[in-house]
Amino acid sequence: MLESYTFSRISTKQSNRMLAIRQFLSLHELGIDEDVEHFVVAYQEDMEIIACGGLAGNVLKSIAISPDLQGTGFALKLMSELTSFAYELGRFNLFLFTKPANIVMFRQCGFHLVEKVEPNVALLENSPNRLKTYCQELSAKRKPGGKIGGIVMNANPFTLGHQYLIEKACLQCDWVHLFAVKEEGNEFSFADRLAMIRAGTEHLKNLTIHTGSDYIISRVTFPTYFIKDQQVINYAHTALDLKIFRNAIAPALGITHRFVGSEPLCPVTRHYNQAMRQWLEKDLEDECGPAIEVVEIERCQEGAEPISASRVRDLLRAEDIPSVRSLVPQTTYSYLNQHYIAPAQLPHSVATV
Repeated sequence: MLESYTFSRISTKQSNRMLAIRQFLSLHELGIDEDVEHFVVAYQEDMEIIACGGLAGNVLKSIAISPDLQGTGFALKLMSELTSFAYELGRFNLFLFTKPANIVMFRQCGFHLVEKVEPNVALLENSPNRLKTYCQELSAKRKPGGKIGGIVMNANPFTLGHQYLIEKACLQCDWVHLFAVKEEGNEFSFADRLAMIRAGTEHLKNLTIHTGSDYIISRVTFPTYFIKDQQVINYAHTALDLKIFRNAIAPALGITHRFVGSEPLCPVTRHYNQAMRQWLEKDLEDECGPAIEVVEIERCQEGAEPISASRVRDLLRAEDIPSVRSLVPQTTYSYLNQHYIAPAQLPHSVATV
């Protein structure tokens, strides 16, 4: 066992320190995701790096240990430092990304498997029953029926396209469960997005709206979803998110069909839609939940262009309020009017809506 070493906490903004960390990680065929904020780094006396681990929100990643220290128990020391740092920052429900080959090592450090995609990625968390408890809570909201739909929606903001998709699903199903993506960092807050979804679906009587979680399209399961502007597609993370849905979330609610709108604009979302058919409909080699049929609804259009939340956001930035009104339900327009649009920008006839 190595006797002389020190731990340091390094911000990823410290570019002079990050070069050596990147070089050390590259030796272990690892990189640094752009959402990583901090590193805990173990140095020998000569300032040579012997181990490190990154922290991105409540996710631990980019963890590497020198080969001569593997199997010595040093991983536990590193993980203790890394988790202590996270706890000091108020992050207690922790997740960890690693390769499936490392699952046993991290189990010894108090982490438990959530899901894996061989041979690329495994997601673990620092609780043996948090996912199980979450699914039990979902099961309490289960509804009877032979055809149960599932939708996952960001709604940033809620448009006529979103409303159309939900209405179509409700017409085809005995019941529909809609998950509102909970992550912040959108132009509209989660509270605002949820309020717009609820207002725009109040007329539907066979719909349950769920707040999202770390287990469904989140920065934990699918981090590249939230950097769409860079058009980054991570196939392993896509598969991981969908396997968790198939193996844990859908069985809890009895979901038999997953509804999605067609995606002509965003390559990340388009890839996710395509991957659904592989990971939800087909038999997988490893143990998996019942198959889920993917139903793709053709996106509705306004004029020659598809209705999209990004189009609405662009129009809001351009202060083209009449065009916004043609793309969103009256409920969304009223919400935007109340919370975001200055009365002077509104057409005179709707200034008091």
